[in-house]
Formats: sequence, structure tokens, C-alpha cells
Amino acid sequence: SFHSLNHDMTLPEFKFIWYMEYSHRMWGRAVGLAYILPAAYFWRRGWLSRPLKGRVLALCGLVCFQGLLGWYMVKSGLEEKPDSYDIPRVSQYRLAAHLGSALLLYSASLWTGLSLLLPRHKVQSVCQGRASPEGWVWCEGKERSRRLMRWIPDDLLAFSPVLRNIFENPTTVQFDHRILGIASVTAVTALYLFSRRIPLPRRTRMAVTSLLAVACVQ
Repeated sequence: SFHSLNHDMTLPEFKFIWYMEYSHRMWGRAVGLAYILPAAYFWRRGWLSRPLKGRVLALCGLVCFQGLLGWYMVKSGLEEKPDSYDIPRVSQYRLAAHLGSALLLYSASLWTGLSLLLPRHKVQSVCQGRASPEGWVWCEGKERSRRLMRWIPDDLLAFSPVLRNIFENPTTVQFDHRILGIASVTAVTALYLFSRRIPLPRRTRMAVTSLLAVACVQ
């Protein structure tokens, strides 16, 4: 990076970047210990049920995999790329995998924690359809498709083969990002409106409303 871009970087500027990366690495290791050490202690004390042991093993394995994936991602930014004339950067594929793994770890941890702290509610159906024994509501309806975006970039499929545009064409990536954002907000809004027709518990209704608020802020 110094030879390709930052020729005028001073030592204090380099130290600032170095300490940021070092703190990130140390924080990741601390998170790993926060999973593994309590898990080993609770396991040894016999406080974990058999199903929970499976979850704990999966979470600890995912933490280790997350760290390994982070190293693999950073490694791609240190490799020389003979066909690249741009600034040094990590592989977008490995970066997406690292972020996706972190999101999966967070979601699984939150799900496990809430399943232990809060009891499960069962919701009865109030619309035409069938409710399963678990309380899930299934309702039939008609789908309507609308064109969300009329403006299509000219170089949307400029790369060959076509599939390569989805991952490496900056225009297509930004377009996909925009469509994903619109689809996410639409889905969350539809979920909120649908939830207003169902007599949900207060805690569930607060969760759905908070989800809509976060989606709008995002």
C-alpha cells in the first residue's frame, strides 16, 4: 500500500491505522474467549442440556471460523495482483463472507439467548387459513408485482460473462444494493402492516415496531 498509494504517510498516521487494526484483532480474540471459556465452564459444571450443548458447540465453532475467515480476508489484501492497477484492497468475496459469518454468529447468539430468557408465545390465526400446532399463521393471498425502479444503468451487464457483473461490476453492485434495500424495507413494512391485523402479545408488537423503525433509519 505504501509503494502504490501512500508515499507521504507519516509514522504517526501509520501508527493510527496499525493500532486500529490491532485493536480489531484483539477485540476478536476477546470475543472468542467470551464464548469458549464460559462454555467450557458451564459444560464442566453440567449446566447445559443436551440440545444446548449442540448450540454451544456450533457457536464456539462459528467464532473460531470467523477468526480464520478474517485472517483469510486480510491475506488477500497483502497479495500482489498482476492484473490489478488499482489501490490495494481485500477480496470483496472474502469481505462479504467475513461480514456474513459475523451476522450469522450475532443472529445465532441472540436467538439462543432470547430462547433461554423469554418464553415462546403461541399466536392464533385471525384470518382465513390454517394455523399449525406451533402457532404459525398461514394465509393465502394474491401477489402483485410492480416495477420498483425504472432507471436501468447502461453498463449494468458490461462484464463478460454476465454472472461476473453481480460480483465485480461496481455499477451492478450498487444497483443490487439499492434493490436489496428497497426490498428489505418493503418486506419489513408489509410485515408490520400484517402484524396490525393479529392480536399479538405486547412484547412481540414492540419487536415488530422496532424492526420497522430500524429499517426506516437504516
